[in-house]
Amino acid sequence: MKKVLIFSLNYYPRFIGGAEVAIKEITDRISPEEIEFHMVTLRFDSELPKMERIGNVTVHRIGPTVSAPTIADLKKFPLHLNKHLYQFVAAFAAMRLHKKYKFDGTWAMMAHSCAIPAGIFKFFNPRVKYLLTLQEGDPPEHIERLARPVWPLFKQGFTKADALQPISTFLLTWGRRMGFSGEAEVIPNAVDMQRFTKEYSATEIASMKESLGKREGDVFMVTTSRLVHKNGIDDVIRALPLLPENVSFLIYGIGPDQEMLEKLASELGVSNRARFMGQIGHAEMPLMLKACDIFIRPSRSEGMGNSFVEAMAAKLPVIATQEGGIADFLFDEVRNPEQPTTGWAVSADSPEEIAAATNSIIEHPEKVEEVTETALAMVTERYDWDKVAVSMRALFNRMFGG
Repeated sequence: MKKVLIFSLNYYPRFIGGAEVAIKEITDRISPEEIEFHMVTLRFDSELPKMERIGNVTVHRIGPTVSAPTIADLKKFPLHLNKHLYQFVAAFAAMRLHKKYKFDGTWAMMAHSCAIPAGIFKFFNPRVKYLLTLQEGDPPEHIERLARPVWPLFKQGFTKADALQPISTFLLTWGRRMGFSGEAEVIPNAVDMQRFTKEYSATEIASMKESLGKREGDVFMVTTSRLVHKNGIDDVIRALPLLPENVSFLIYGIGPDQEMLEKLASELGVSNRARFMGQIGHAEMPLMLKACDIFIRPSRSEGMGNSFVEAMAAKLPVIATQEGGIADFLFDEVRNPEQPTTGWAVSADSPEEIAAATNSIIEHPEKVEEVTETALAMVTERYDWDKVAVSMRALFNRMFGG
């Protein structure tokens, strides 16, 4: 049995995103008799134990805490120090754990903040293999600007990695530009196909529509997104005045831009149609998607985006940009004539194109049926967690020994 230490800024049960979901989906599918996973992550919440077992991962938590923090507390003292402290405290915590567990490998989940402690650990433990996963959704240029004060250590996080696992070709290009020259394999994030392809009864769907306030003739666009600039939520709100009154936009997620977005909706006179729904759990999401009509996130930057392929698995038509990793799976009839069409592509910062794509979907249901079937087939073939876990297991075996 091999032992692998994961560096991750955060983990279950709170404030989880695509990276944390990826870790759990992958590690849950690998037998503890094959690999014993440990993790160094931030604690944030003083009510969480410093060490506990979650699935196939023994979680070791570090860093400043407060009692029952909200997401707003993460930007306040002392929790706002966590991301900076982690880059160095995690390295020393890892070395302390290594003395006890004798790790065969380390796995850094995202370069931003996690590559630095992984690189430091690798510097002092050169025989321990090091895998770097790139999951970043922010523009690489933005991440690089943030890393300038610790640039040599940040670069070391790339150059000392023994293998690179980006979740998109876009991030592979970034990894190479940052100086990684070894074995690299694009292995994407994926979908719990059983959950998102589940067929619900007409009664269940009708009940969900009723709970959402959906009436006959209503068209619901929906997004599941952090409310941040890069996700382009403001552009969808700006498109609403260009669309018929029966079109509404359901916004699931929280984030620092919520107040600004609510103000924008008010200024445009669409507050009743841009509805902020708060967070939604993964368990409730598939039925909610089935009750809606269009998934949309016109991202300005995206490493990949689990939400898009989840919506495709649920057979919703998807409107998105082709920024970053989205270009790996969203193929537009006009922009990508050589590929089977899987969605409707729009330019970043273009409410007019969003309105046009939405109207096209509403007016051509037969085309929607064809495209969503094609997208579902693609997701089933390439973005199933069971298949991704097989690829990751093979990568781990090549790196750490099977």
